[in-house]
Amino acid sequence: MTHSTISARPAPPTWLPVAAAGVTVVLWASAFVSIRSAGTAYSPGALALGRLLAGALVLGAVWLVRREGLPPRAAWPGIAVSGLLWFGVYMVVLNWGEQEVDAGTAAMVVNMGPILIALLGARLLGETLPPRLVAGMAVSFAGAVVVGLSMSGEGHASVLGVLLCLLAAVAYAGGVVAQKPALAKASALQVTTFGCLVGAVACLPFAGQLLHEAADAPLPATLNMVYLGVFPTALAFTTWAYALARTTAGRMGATTYAVPALVVLMAWLLLDEIPGLFTLAGGALCLAGVAVSRSRPRRGAVVARHDGGTAGTAAGDSTAADAAARLD
Repeated sequence: MTHSTISARPAPPTWLPVAAAGVTVVLWASAFVSIRSAGTAYSPGALALGRLLAGALVLGAVWLVRREGLPPRAAWPGIAVSGLLWFGVYMVVLNWGEQEVDAGTAAMVVNMGPILIALLGARLLGETLPPRLVAGMAVSFAGAVVVGLSMSGEGHASVLGVLLCLLAAVAYAGGVVAQKPALAKASALQVTTFGCLVGAVACLPFAGQLLHEAADAPLPATLNMVYLGVFPTALAFTTWAYALARTTAGRMGATTYAVPALVVLMAWLLLDEIPGLFTLAGGALCLAGVAVSRSRPRRGAVVARHDGGTAGTAAGDSTAADAAARLD
């Protein structure tokens, strides 16, 4: 099979990457609800492997139908690193960490991930840190802390659990930063499919646990594990990669701060867990921070063109530049 190449394509509509990011955020938020069910019957490693296998099957089928071929050789380092860190290490240690600490503490520690993404993106990818992005992330992180504190209640928080959640945040950040350059060489589907496959291979040592626990697990827990693989993994990671290829890692990381607010809303609607005012305030802060981080300063007056073009043409060039900038 030959390696495929990514040819120059016309820019997508400006709303499409935003919509893709929105799909990712909603599905990742829904994952927390499903993990509650599946996590009662499956151990952390088995749950991660089952989720990744389900995701790899769906992604592989779509990849075969679309006939996109293997990713170019230049994309494989990023695919391998992101697959190992994000699809493999992150999913296992997060599942494990959430068994050692309460949900609020886990949310606070793991939400250090977007901050690490922005810092690593600036250091390793040469991305800039606009003031609005930094300010928005600060507001969102404060909101995540408020949500976490309001959810902690009388829960427990072991040192091991905090360290595991911190490792999950580091693995998440490293995986995103490694994935970004791979998307310049391969398609979102290729990067996601083979990243998921790498993660599944890394989790194969848990195959025995998965087989043993699947025999005794209640059907709702198994269905939730399959849901995690098909939607929050196969679909959401693909839409994430599509959006990430068209913006910076830091800006995409900041977008995920909408997840805590959506988790609160979904728990309210699906689990009848009525949030307190403290939790609602934290969720509002998360969303406000995302809005600030995604906003752009108003552009000044258009500079006159040196080639003597008309004002109308210059304005058209400015509009096109604004549209392209929204994808950066």
